[in-house]
Amino acid sequence: MTRPVKPAVHWNDDAEAAGPLAGVRVVDLTELLPGPFLTQSLVDMGADVLKVERPPHGDNARRLAPGLFGALNRGKRSIFRDLKDAGDLAAVHEAIGGADVLIESYRPGVMRRLGLDYDHLRERCPRLIYLSLTGFGQEGPHADLPGHDINYLAAAGALSLTGAPGGPPQPQPMLPIADLAGASTALSALLAALYQRTASGQGQYLDVSLVDSVLHWMTPRLGLFRQKGAITPDTQRAMLCDKPAYGVFRCKDGRCLTIAALEEHFWRGLNAELRLFAADDPRCADHVARSTHAGLINARLAACVAEQDADALMARLADAGLPVFPVLDTAQAMAEAQTRSGARLAETPAGCLPGFPVHLHGMA
Repeated sequence: MTRPVKPAVHWNDDAEAAGPLAGVRVVDLTELLPGPFLTQSLVDMGADVLKVERPPHGDNARRLAPGLFGALNRGKRSIFRDLKDAGDLAAVHEAIGGADVLIESYRPGVMRRLGLDYDHLRERCPRLIYLSLTGFGQEGPHADLPGHDINYLAAAGALSLTGAPGGPPQPQPMLPIADLAGASTALSALLAALYQRTASGQGQYLDVSLVDSVLHWMTPRLGLFRQKGAITPDTQRAMLCDKPAYGVFRCKDGRCLTIAALEEHFWRGLNAELRLFAADDPRCADHVARSTHAGLINARLAACVAEQDADALMARLADAGLPVFPVLDTAQAMAEAQTRSGARLAETPAGCLPGFPVHLHGMA
Protein backbone atom coordinates (compact mmCIF):
# COMPACT_ATOMS: atom_id res chain seq x y z
CA MET A 1 0.00 0.00 0.00
CA THR A 2 1.43 3.36 -1.01
CA ARG A 3 1.93 5.76 1.88
CA PRO A 4 0.32 9.17 1.51
CA VAL A 5 2.72 11.95 0.60
CA LYS A 6 3.08 14.43 3.43
CA PRO A 7 3.42 18.10 2.58
CA ALA A 8 6.90 19.59 2.76
CA VAL A 9 7.78 21.69 5.76
CA HIS A 10 7.97 25.40 5.00
CA TRP A 11 8.97 28.24 7.25
CA ASN A 12 6.95 31.42 7.45
CA ASP A 13 8.33 34.36 5.47
CA ASP A 14 6.02 37.00 6.85
CA ALA A 15 7.59 40.38 6.16
CA GLU A 16 5.14 41.95 8.61
CA ALA A 17 6.03 39.62 11.48
CA ALA A 18 6.60 41.64 14.63
CA GLY A 19 8.13 41.24 18.04
CA PRO A 20 11.70 41.08 19.33
CA LEU A 21 12.13 37.52 17.99
CA ALA A 22 10.51 38.10 14.59
CA GLY A 23 12.38 36.02 12.02
CA VAL A 24 13.72 33.54 14.60
CA ARG A 25 12.78 30.00 13.57
CA VAL A 26 12.41 27.32 16.22
CA VAL A 27 12.00 23.56 15.83
CA ASP A 28 10.19 22.32 18.94
CA LEU A 29 10.64 18.64 19.82
CA THR A 30 9.14 18.88 23.31
CA GLU A 31 5.86 17.94 24.93
CA LEU A 32 3.82 18.14 28.13
CA LEU A 33 4.80 21.25 30.16
CA PRO A 34 8.40 22.58 30.44
CA GLY A 35 9.29 22.71 26.74
CA PRO A 36 5.91 23.96 25.50
CA PHE A 37 5.85 26.67 28.22
CA LEU A 38 9.29 27.79 27.01
CA THR A 39 8.33 27.82 23.34
CA GLN A 40 5.03 29.55 24.10
CA SER A 41 7.06 32.46 25.48
CA LEU A 42 9.06 32.46 22.24
CA VAL A 43 5.82 32.65 20.25
CA ASP A 44 4.66 35.55 22.42
CA MET A 45 7.89 37.33 21.47
CA GLY A 46 7.34 36.79 17.77
CA ALA A 47 9.30 33.62 16.98
CA ASP A 48 8.07 31.14 14.35
CA VAL A 49 7.75 27.85 16.26
CA LEU A 50 7.30 24.57 14.40
CA LYS A 51 6.13 21.84 16.78
CA VAL A 52 7.08 18.31 15.71
CA GLU A 53 4.81 15.69 17.27
CA ARG A 54 4.93 11.92 17.33
CA PRO A 55 2.13 10.11 15.50
CA PRO A 56 -0.49 8.92 15.98
CA HIS A 57 -1.54 10.92 19.05
CA GLY A 58 1.10 13.65 19.22
CA ASP A 59 2.04 15.47 22.40
CA ASN A 60 0.83 13.38 25.35
CA ALA A 61 -0.81 16.50 26.77
CA ARG A 62 -3.38 16.33 23.96
CA ARG A 63 -4.93 13.32 25.69
CA LEU A 64 -3.82 13.70 29.31
CA ALA A 65 -4.62 17.40 29.71
CA PRO A 66 -6.11 19.03 26.60
CA GLY A 67 -6.64 22.29 28.48
CA LEU A 68 -2.94 22.40 29.27
CA PHE A 69 -2.09 21.60 25.66
CA GLY A 70 -4.30 24.40 24.35
CA ALA A 71 -2.85 26.93 26.80
CA LEU A 72 0.79 26.18 25.96
CA ASN A 73 0.69 25.66 22.21
CA ARG A 74 -1.03 28.79 20.96
CA GLY A 75 0.30 30.26 17.74
CA LYS A 76 2.55 27.31 16.90
CA ARG A 77 2.41 25.29 13.72
CA SER A 78 2.32 21.55 14.29
CA ILE A 79 3.39 18.63 12.12
CA PHE A 80 3.24 14.92 12.89
CA ARG A 81 6.45 13.11 11.97
CA ASP A 82 7.74 9.68 12.98
CA LEU A 83 11.45 10.17 13.68
CA LYS A 84 12.04 6.45 13.18
CA ASP A 85 10.77 6.72 9.60
CA ALA A 86 13.49 7.67 7.10
CA GLY A 87 11.26 9.96 5.07
CA ASP A 88 9.85 11.75 8.10
CA LEU A 89 13.31 12.05 9.62
CA ALA A 90 14.59 13.63 6.41
CA ALA A 91 11.78 16.18 6.54
CA VAL A 92 12.72 17.13 10.09
CA HIS A 93 16.37 17.44 9.04
CA GLU A 94 15.22 19.81 6.30
CA ALA A 95 13.29 21.93 8.79
CA ILE A 96 16.29 22.08 11.13
CA GLY A 97 18.44 23.24 8.22
CA GLY A 98 16.39 26.43 8.06
CA ALA A 99 16.06 26.92 11.82
CA ASP A 100 17.85 29.16 14.29
CA VAL A 101 16.95 27.10 17.34
CA LEU A 102 16.21 23.45 18.10
CA ILE A 103 14.67 22.54 21.45
CA GLU A 104 14.26 18.92 22.53
CA SER A 105 13.30 17.11 25.72
CA TYR A 106 14.00 13.46 24.94
CA ARG A 107 15.98 11.33 27.34
CA PRO A 108 19.75 11.59 26.88
CA GLY A 109 20.96 9.48 23.97
CA VAL A 110 17.71 9.38 22.01
CA MET A 111 18.60 12.26 19.70
CA ARG A 112 22.06 10.78 19.07
CA ARG A 113 20.53 7.47 18.01
CA LEU A 114 18.33 9.37 15.57
CA GLY A 115 21.26 11.36 14.19
CA LEU A 116 19.67 14.56 15.49
CA ASP A 117 22.14 15.37 18.27
CA TYR A 118 24.17 18.58 18.26
CA ASP A 119 27.42 16.91 17.19
CA HIS A 120 25.71 15.56 14.07
CA LEU A 121 24.07 18.88 13.21
CA ARG A 122 26.67 21.51 14.08
CA GLU A 123 28.81 21.09 10.97
CA ARG A 124 25.84 21.48 8.63
CA CYS A 125 24.16 24.10 10.84
CA PRO A 126 26.94 26.12 12.51
CA ARG A 127 24.56 28.90 13.59
CA LEU A 128 22.09 26.50 15.22
CA ILE A 129 21.40 26.98 18.93
CA TYR A 130 20.52 23.56 20.28
CA LEU A 131 18.81 23.32 23.68
CA SER A 132 18.18 20.07 25.56
CA LEU A 133 15.67 20.36 28.41
CA THR A 134 15.69 17.32 30.70
CA GLY A 135 15.14 16.46 34.33
CA PHE A 136 18.66 15.63 35.42
CA GLY A 137 20.82 16.90 32.55
CA GLN A 138 22.76 14.95 29.95
CA GLU A 139 25.34 13.34 32.24
CA GLY A 140 25.48 11.90 35.73
CA PRO A 141 24.09 8.86 37.56
CA HIS A 142 20.46 9.94 37.18
CA ALA A 143 20.57 11.29 33.61
CA ASP A 144 18.44 8.45 32.22
CA LEU A 145 15.92 8.48 35.05
CA PRO A 146 12.38 9.56 34.09
CA GLY A 147 10.60 11.97 36.35
CA HIS A 148 7.99 14.61 37.00
CA ASP A 149 7.92 17.85 38.96
CA ILE A 150 7.81 16.27 42.41
CA ASN A 151 10.85 14.10 41.62
CA TYR A 152 12.89 17.10 40.54
CA LEU A 153 11.90 19.12 43.61
CA ALA A 154 13.01 16.18 45.75
CA ALA A 155 16.36 15.98 43.96
CA ALA A 156 17.01 19.72 44.35
CA GLY A 157 16.36 19.68 48.10
CA ALA A 158 13.32 21.93 47.78
CA LEU A 159 10.78 19.30 48.83
CA SER A 160 12.61 18.76 52.12
CA LEU A 161 11.65 22.31 53.11
CA THR A 162 7.90 21.64 52.96
CA GLY A 163 5.71 20.51 55.83
CA ALA A 164 5.92 21.24 59.54
CA PRO A 165 9.11 20.70 61.55
CA GLY A 166 9.23 17.12 62.77
CA GLY A 167 6.82 15.88 60.11
CA PRO A 168 7.19 14.46 56.61
CA PRO A 169 7.58 16.66 53.54
CA GLN A 170 4.24 17.87 52.22
CA PRO A 171 4.07 18.30 48.42
CA GLN A 172 2.64 21.68 47.44
CA PRO A 173 0.16 21.29 44.56
CA MET A 174 0.15 25.03 43.87
CA LEU A 175 2.42 25.24 40.80
CA PRO A 176 4.73 22.85 38.90
CA ILE A 177 7.77 24.71 40.21
CA ALA A 178 10.51 22.55 38.68
CA ASP A 179 8.88 22.55 35.25
CA LEU A 180 8.49 26.33 35.28
CA ALA A 181 11.94 26.93 36.76
CA GLY A 182 13.50 24.84 33.99
CA ALA A 183 11.52 26.65 31.31
CA SER A 184 12.50 30.05 32.72
CA THR A 185 16.16 29.09 32.95
CA ALA A 186 16.05 27.76 29.40
CA LEU A 187 14.48 30.97 28.14
CA SER A 188 17.20 33.09 29.76
CA ALA A 189 19.97 30.88 28.38
CA LEU A 190 18.45 30.77 24.91
CA LEU A 191 18.04 34.54 24.64
CA ALA A 192 21.63 35.00 25.83
CA ALA A 193 22.84 32.50 23.22
CA LEU A 194 20.95 34.35 20.48
CA TYR A 195 22.63 37.56 21.60
CA GLN A 196 26.07 35.90 21.65
CA ARG A 197 25.47 34.67 18.12
CA THR A 198 25.08 38.24 16.84
CA ALA A 199 28.77 38.76 17.62
CA SER A 200 30.25 35.29 17.12
CA GLY A 201 28.09 34.07 14.23
CA GLN A 202 28.14 30.67 15.93
CA GLY A 203 25.47 28.59 17.59
CA GLN A 204 26.05 26.50 20.69
CA TYR A 205 24.73 23.63 22.77
CA LEU A 206 22.69 24.35 25.92
CA ASP A 207 22.15 21.60 28.49
CA VAL A 208 19.29 22.69 30.79
CA SER A 209 18.34 20.56 33.79
CA LEU A 210 15.10 21.05 35.71
CA VAL A 211 16.80 19.90 38.92
CA ASP A 212 19.68 22.34 38.52
CA SER A 213 17.24 25.13 37.70
CA VAL A 214 15.44 24.58 41.01
CA LEU A 215 18.79 24.29 42.80
CA HIS A 216 19.69 27.69 41.37
CA TRP A 217 16.44 29.08 42.77
CA MET A 218 17.48 27.62 46.15
CA THR A 219 20.44 30.05 46.37
CA PRO A 220 18.68 32.60 48.65
CA ARG A 221 17.55 29.85 51.01
CA LEU A 222 21.00 28.22 51.14
CA GLY A 223 22.62 31.56 51.96
CA LEU A 224 20.12 32.16 54.76
CA PHE A 225 20.52 28.66 56.20
CA ARG A 226 24.30 29.04 56.32
CA GLN A 227 24.02 32.41 58.00
CA LYS A 228 21.74 30.97 60.69
CA GLY A 229 23.54 27.64 61.04
CA ALA A 230 20.36 25.77 60.07
CA ILE A 231 21.65 22.38 58.95
CA THR A 232 18.79 19.91 59.37
CA PRO A 233 15.49 19.99 57.47
CA ASP A 234 13.62 20.58 60.75
CA THR A 235 15.63 23.69 61.65
CA GLN A 236 15.36 24.93 58.07
CA ARG A 237 11.59 24.43 58.01
CA ALA A 238 11.26 26.18 61.35
CA MET A 239 13.07 29.20 59.92
CA LEU A 240 10.71 29.33 56.95
CA CYS A 241 7.50 28.65 58.88
CA ASP A 242 8.01 30.81 61.95
CA LYS A 243 8.08 34.35 60.56
CA PRO A 244 6.58 37.01 62.82
CA ALA A 245 3.67 39.02 61.42
CA TYR A 246 3.88 37.07 58.20
CA GLY A 247 1.30 34.66 56.85
CA VAL A 248 -2.32 34.10 55.82
CA PHE A 249 -4.95 35.31 58.29
CA ARG A 250 -8.69 34.63 58.21
CA CYS A 251 -11.11 37.54 58.65
CA LYS A 252 -14.55 37.61 60.30
CA ASP A 253 -16.31 37.20 56.94
CA GLY A 254 -14.31 34.05 56.13
CA ARG A 255 -12.03 35.68 53.58
CA CYS A 256 -8.28 35.65 54.03
CA LEU A 257 -5.62 38.34 53.89
CA THR A 258 -1.89 37.93 53.47
CA ILE A 259 0.14 40.16 55.78
CA ALA A 260 3.93 40.46 55.65
CA ALA A 261 5.29 42.99 58.15
CA LEU A 262 8.86 41.72 58.41
CA GLU A 263 10.89 44.94 58.27
CA GLU A 264 11.06 47.31 61.23
CA HIS A 265 9.04 50.11 59.64
CA PHE A 266 6.33 47.69 58.50
CA TRP A 267 6.12 46.10 61.94
CA ARG A 268 5.88 49.49 63.65
CA GLY A 269 3.15 50.53 61.21
CA LEU A 270 1.18 47.32 61.70
CA ASN A 271 1.47 47.46 65.46
CA ALA A 272 0.43 51.11 65.47
CA GLU A 273 -2.69 50.27 63.43
CA LEU A 274 -3.76 47.16 65.30
CA ARG A 275 -2.27 47.79 68.77
CA LEU A 276 -1.05 44.22 69.15
CA PHE A 277 1.72 44.99 71.68
CA ALA A 278 2.97 47.94 73.64
CA ALA A 279 5.42 49.98 71.58
CA ASP A 280 8.22 49.23 74.05
CA ASP A 281 7.49 45.52 74.51
CA PRO A 282 10.92 43.81 74.52
CA ARG A 283 9.48 40.81 72.67
CA CYS A 284 9.04 43.08 69.66
CA ALA A 285 12.18 45.19 70.02
CA ASP A 286 13.72 44.03 66.74
CA HIS A 287 13.45 41.30 64.15
CA VAL A 288 15.52 38.86 66.20
CA ALA A 289 13.27 39.30 69.22
CA ARG A 290 10.12 39.03 67.13
CA SER A 291 11.43 35.87 65.45
CA THR A 292 11.90 34.30 68.88
CA HIS A 293 8.27 35.08 69.71
CA ALA A 294 6.81 34.51 66.23
CA GLY A 295 4.18 32.08 67.47
CA LEU A 296 2.82 34.54 70.01
CA ILE A 297 2.87 37.47 67.58
CA ASN A 298 1.09 35.54 64.84
CA ALA A 299 -1.50 34.18 67.26
CA ARG A 300 -2.28 37.67 68.50
CA LEU A 301 -2.40 39.00 64.93
CA ALA A 302 -4.72 36.16 63.88
CA ALA A 303 -7.09 36.90 66.75
CA CYS A 304 -7.20 40.58 65.84
CA VAL A 305 -7.80 39.91 62.13
CA ALA A 306 -10.55 37.41 62.94
CA GLU A 307 -12.62 40.22 64.43
CA GLN A 308 -12.62 42.35 61.27
CA ASP A 309 -14.07 42.22 57.75
CA ALA A 310 -11.58 41.66 54.94
CA ASP A 311 -12.43 44.70 52.81
CA ALA A 312 -12.31 47.13 55.72
CA LEU A 313 -9.04 45.75 57.09
CA MET A 314 -7.49 45.58 53.63
CA ALA A 315 -8.31 49.25 53.03
CA ARG A 316 -7.07 50.27 56.46
CA LEU A 317 -3.71 48.50 56.18
CA ALA A 318 -3.22 49.52 52.56
CA ASP A 319 -3.85 53.17 53.45
CA ALA A 320 -1.15 52.80 56.11
CA GLY A 321 1.29 51.63 53.42
CA LEU A 322 1.61 48.08 54.75
CA PRO A 323 2.18 44.86 52.76
CA VAL A 324 -1.28 43.31 52.61
CA PHE A 325 -3.35 41.62 49.94
CA PRO A 326 -6.42 39.37 49.87
CA VAL A 327 -6.11 35.76 48.77
CA LEU A 328 -7.73 35.66 45.33
CA ASP A 329 -8.97 32.57 43.54
CA THR A 330 -7.89 32.08 39.94
CA ALA A 331 -10.93 33.79 38.44
CA GLN A 332 -10.52 36.78 40.73
CA ALA A 333 -6.80 36.96 39.94
CA MET A 334 -7.49 37.05 36.19
CA ALA A 335 -10.07 39.79 36.65
CA GLU A 336 -7.76 41.82 38.88
CA ALA A 337 -4.90 41.42 36.39
CA GLN A 338 -6.81 43.55 33.89
CA THR A 339 -6.20 46.55 36.14
CA ARG A 340 -2.40 46.22 35.94
CA SER A 341 -0.21 47.47 33.13
CA GLY A 342 2.09 44.46 33.19
CA ALA A 343 -0.48 41.70 32.77
CA ARG A 344 -0.85 40.79 29.09
CA LEU A 345 -4.13 38.92 28.76
CA ALA A 346 -5.42 37.70 25.43
CA GLU A 347 -8.53 35.94 24.18
CA THR A 348 -7.43 32.65 22.63
CA PRO A 349 -9.16 29.48 21.40
CA ALA A 350 -8.28 28.10 24.84
CA GLY A 351 -9.96 31.05 26.59
CA CYS A 352 -8.55 34.20 28.15
CA LEU A 353 -4.94 33.49 29.06
CA PRO A 354 -1.92 35.48 30.25
CA GLY A 355 0.96 35.85 27.84
CA PHE A 356 4.58 36.74 28.48
CA PRO A 357 4.23 39.45 31.16
CA VAL A 358 6.65 42.03 29.77
CA HIS A 359 5.80 44.06 26.69
CA LEU A 360 8.59 44.61 24.19
CA HIS A 361 8.49 46.61 20.97
CA GLY A 362 6.44 44.85 18.30
CA MET A 363 4.59 42.50 20.63
CA ALA A 364 0.83 42.39 20.34
